[in-house]
Formats: sequence, structure tokens, C-alpha cells
Amino acid sequence: MTITDHVHSVSAFCAATAADAFAFVADASRLGEWALGCWNTVESSAGVVEGTSLFDGGLTYARADPDRSRMIVDFDVGDEPTALVRRITVRVVRGDDIGRPAETSLLVLTGWRTASMDDERWRRLAVAHEAEILLLRHRIEASSG
Repeated sequence: MTITDHVHSVSAFCAATAADAFAFVADASRLGEWALGCWNTVESSAGVVEGTSLFDGGLTYARADPDRSRMIVDFDVGDEPTALVRRITVRVVRGDDIGRPAETSLLVLTGWRTASMDDERWRRLAVAHEAEILLLRHRIEASSG
């Protein structure tokens, strides 16, 4: 494996404030609007949502762990609600922190590869993230206007 085989990251500028973007990402019930592996989420148990993978129809469980002060949301994900593993993170960067207008933000979606992921599963995650960052941006922009 090369070093890039361990982490995949994508980003997109968003025409919404960082506060609006963070609020959207931190709401686990909205995960089913943009995460292809956890589509159409419903609450499974306290703090855990259940969704359907658009790839294989299997159930996926996820829990959001937002850190408002750092504008980061970590997602614990798994096939069982009691065996979730932290694998995905979304960071929201204020537009004016990077020389952009204050009413914009940068979204950064990062996933890391677990030892149990074969090459096909890892490729699927990377390709999904390429689409998900666009879905996420559009959903945030539509909801913040």
C-alpha cells in the first residue's frame, strides 16, 4: 500500500455560512440525504441512525459526534448499531478564514481505510465520497437559503 491508500479526502466550496453548513452536517438525521452508504436514514436508537446502502441494499448504522468549537463532525459507522467505528469526518472551514467571503464555507470530507476493507470496498468508498461532497454542498445550500 502507498500512503494514499489509507485516507481519502474531498472538498467543496459552499455558498452557505460555516454555521449553517455545520448545523446541517451535525444533524445525523440528514445523513440520509447525502451519504450513499446510509440513504434515507431513520433513528435507530438514541443518537444512532439507520440507513440503506445504495450499493448493496444492506443496513448501515451511524452516529454523529459533532465538535462545535472546531467545526468538525466525526461519524462512527458500522453494520451493527452496537459496533460502530469512527471512519468518516467532515470539517467545515469558515470562508473568511481562507480569504473567501464570510458567507461561504469550505467542506472537507475525509474517510480512512480500516484493515478489513479490501481494495474494492476502499475504491467504492472513495468514489462515493467524490459524489457525496457534491450532494452535501447542494443540500446545505438549498437548506440555508
